[in-house]
Amino acid sequence: MSVFSRPALRWLVPSAAAVVVIGGGAVAGTLVASADSSLPERSAAQLLVDVQNAKVDGLSGTIVESADLGLGALGSLAQSSGDLTSLLGGSNTARVWYAGETKARLALIGTSGETDVIRNGPDVYVWKSADKTASHLTIPAGAASHQEQLPSALPQTPQEAADAALAAIDDTTAVSTTGAAKVAGRDAYELVLSPKDSASLIGQVRLAIDAEKHIPLRVDVYAKNATSPAVRVAFQQISFAVPDAEQFVFKAPPGTKVTEGSVADIEKQQKAAAQKAEAAKPQLAEGPKVIGKGWTSIVSAKLPKSDGSAPAEAQQAQGLIGMLPAASGSWGKGHVFAGTLFSVLVTDDGRVFAGAVTPEKLYEAAA
Repeated sequence: MSVFSRPALRWLVPSAAAVVVIGGGAVAGTLVASADSSLPERSAAQLLVDVQNAKVDGLSGTIVESADLGLGALGSLAQSSGDLTSLLGGSNTARVWYAGETKARLALIGTSGETDVIRNGPDVYVWKSADKTASHLTIPAGAASHQEQLPSALPQTPQEAADAALAAIDDTTAVSTTGAAKVAGRDAYELVLSPKDSASLIGQVRLAIDAEKHIPLRVDVYAKNATSPAVRVAFQQISFAVPDAEQFVFKAPPGTKVTEGSVADIEKQQKAAAQKAEAAKPQLAEGPKVIGKGWTSIVSAKLPKSDGSAPAEAQQAQGLIGMLPAASGSWGKGHVFAGTLFSVLVTDDGRVFAGAVTPEKLYEAAA
């Protein structure tokens, strides 16, 4: 299996918001890892090739995702809403098992209970301890294209975070190495992506790559001048032994109601959810447009004038905007959010500007 492309695991874990704030990319430099005596030297370019060609027959472990994006009270509101928004603050824990293209399991452990997604051949089970329910569906032969449409409201893995970072490779960033690291008791090389433009709020993205198996064990996103990561996705414990087959056999706990479904049912549910989410989003009158390039690029858009008929979710979003600090300048008046890794400006005339830059950069774009 190619861990980098992970066709069997992609449906288990989505690319979430933790590193999408990275607006640029990197060019593989020629700096060589100053590895300790137990590891041979590897250049940044060699490490990138290692990750792309990584293959494992199986693994199991515990993943912890933590984020402190400087959202303050807004972060608490996001966490209380559950699902992927909980990744905007606090900590999330998941257990993973993998034993080939058709055997995978992920257990999301939260304060309100546990959610398991289990793939065993054509059978997929989704179990929720909180409401004592489980759904079962059978993937038809040749329906691999449906895998990405299966349930995915789960936290990301180091692989997902690494993919998001490495996909941004271009000439706006330098790639270097910092030498050896220890993650989950294993030797690793550390690959560093750094913006060339000092105006970026992001200081570094660090990928700890297993020295033997070459898969990402940890991804850290640092704010500029910070000594601790604003976002970390890391294996706390990992084993590359192939998990026992029993790990992929679903046994309904007493009192659990199991419902039968199909891939078509999942598609229908997700289409309905997507339509609801689209209706809840503020509809853009103009945009989005990208101003600038790379890590300091700014996304701008224009919202339509509200006529009071917006969905409740959209009205709640407007309420959150009203909680942000007021700002004004030659560009007009509005509200601004200044986070650890990104800033957002919403003007009173309905313009929106966002990027991994300081509010001052947004003011310049608005003017």
